[in-house]
Amino acid sequence: MKYLAGVVVVYVAVIGMAFAVHGEDAVPLLKPEEFAVLPWGWTPGDAQVLETIRDCGFNLAGFVAPEHLDAVAAAGLQGIVSDPETHVGDAAAQLEDAEIERRVNALVARVGGHPALFGYYLRDEPGANAYPGLGRWKAAFQKADPKRLAYINLFPNYASPGQMNVPAYEEYVESYVTTVRPAFISYDHYALMDDGSLRGGYFKNLEVVRAAALRHDLPFWNIVLSNAHFNYAEPSPAGFRFQLYTTLAYGARGISYFTYFTPNVGNYRLGPVDQFGNKTPTWDLLRNVNLQLHRLGPVYITLKSVNVFHHPNVPEGCSGMDTSLFISALSGGDLLAGEFEDGNGNPFVMVVNKDLTKSASCGISFKTPGDIQFVSSYTGALTPWSGEHVWLAPGQGTLLANMPAKE
Repeated sequence: MKYLAGVVVVYVAVIGMAFAVHGEDAVPLLKPEEFAVLPWGWTPGDAQVLETIRDCGFNLAGFVAPEHLDAVAAAGLQGIVSDPETHVGDAAAQLEDAEIERRVNALVARVGGHPALFGYYLRDEPGANAYPGLGRWKAAFQKADPKRLAYINLFPNYASPGQMNVPAYEEYVESYVTTVRPAFISYDHYALMDDGSLRGGYFKNLEVVRAAALRHDLPFWNIVLSNAHFNYAEPSPAGFRFQLYTTLAYGARGISYFTYFTPNVGNYRLGPVDQFGNKTPTWDLLRNVNLQLHRLGPVYITLKSVNVFHHPNVPEGCSGMDTSLFISALSGGDLLAGEFEDGNGNPFVMVVNKDLTKSASCGISFKTPGDIQFVSSYTGALTPWSGEHVWLAPGQGTLLANMPAKE
């Protein structure tokens, strides 16, 4: 399902914090353990390529060879190490525990103490038959290097029962969590089609993964598209906004983009870097939404997801506004609302304009009176929500807070 390929950030370290340079404004980047931003694919150890990935607003380099971790560190990034000896295909999933431990311990001995190491790549899109073996590999990595993640990515809900090895997607996700016992859930879903439609099941997939993540107290990551291929839409500003803000509204703690480098296969095109190693217009579109994420991030990562609803159009498998905990009225377009609480119990709502072609002028009323403010996706500042701020571009989201009214 995934094909991969081979681009410059200047970053500044100030008091241990990395910044992406964007004009005169240096945007501090979230740490990947706070919110992971991953260019999905295998990344070469070229210094200019890695610097460009940082400049695009990523905090992870992608999947990297063990010998390239020094270059990853020099670019101000962390990476997920991929090594052939620890790639868990179907045959490797059946290895004896002693052989698994030998391979895991050998890799950890090489790279385990490296500051650029974020985790270890195990497998993409396994069937459930591989879960017992993956669980043994994950346990071996956890024993050998408990501070790092073991990376496994799941199928989307449009995978066939034959691919999943189980009849239902809910079972596929739940059995993964209970058998493998991962530190997080990652899955992919490519939903923006070249006829302008949204693939059915996109929101249902978010619902299922979010429910499993909450049930087991795990973060989850969503993989979305940053290139065009098959019958998927070419990247657009509205498409990138939609993919980011719908992911945030459901409470994710990571987003990955397939792919950063455009594969030289079939009709793949318009990835952030083309088949000749040149930046495409997609690179700037992706950097823009990544920087929006980093501006919102310091507030977003403090919030707890408590509910999600759609209004007025409710997709199959989703909930409507009658489930809302905080909102009494919502108007202005086809909207998605993710409801959150901060550490003091104050309500926050991520409102997303689901329309990919039309802007929306959003009206909202909270059940409890208060001062409605929004977190600017350009400055990160908490600002009164009024006037022209109520307009949402196609696919755009806004993070609103209902703060106690000042006496």
